[in-house]
Amino acid sequence: MSRAFVKDDDGDAPDALPELPISTHPNYVTPHGLTLLRERLNAVTARRDALNANQQDTLAQRNELAALERELRYATARVASAIEVDLSRQPHDRVAFGATVTVDSDEGERRWRIVGEDEADAEHGLVSYVSPLAKALLGARVGDQVRWQRPAGDMTIEVLSIDYE
Repeated sequence: MSRAFVKDDDGDAPDALPELPISTHPNYVTPHGLTLLRERLNAVTARRDALNANQQDTLAQRNELAALERELRYATARVASAIEVDLSRQPHDRVAFGATVTVDSDEGERRWRIVGEDEADAEHGLVSYVSPLAKALLGARVGDQVRWQRPAGDMTIEVLSIDYE
């Protein structure tokens, strides 16, 4: 067949985006984490709908729609698989999912809250329940010292308080 009858890629088609990875761990969420996931889903849906209502068909719009569709698939899956944890039913005498834990170490006092993977934000003291820090703390009681295995070197931390907000 002659190349004259074959359409070459003219660069107008958006590149296929890889799917956002979905964790293999159970999708435990705090009530606030579930609210955030639903807000994310609603925001992405609203933006996609607004772009679809726009009659322009530009490359930039198609690229944004492709990214939004990918985000929509991710957010839909995460909301559908969410397992909301009732924090009032957590054991208040030891660290469990949803606990805010105050710890002390050689680096000083810090507060960490153990949350779901999508809610985690270490800069703001929110750590995923599957993180090395959370794994070290889970099950500990006030006064316990636990070893936190970190890439920068292991650290011993003492649990000062446990709170479920």
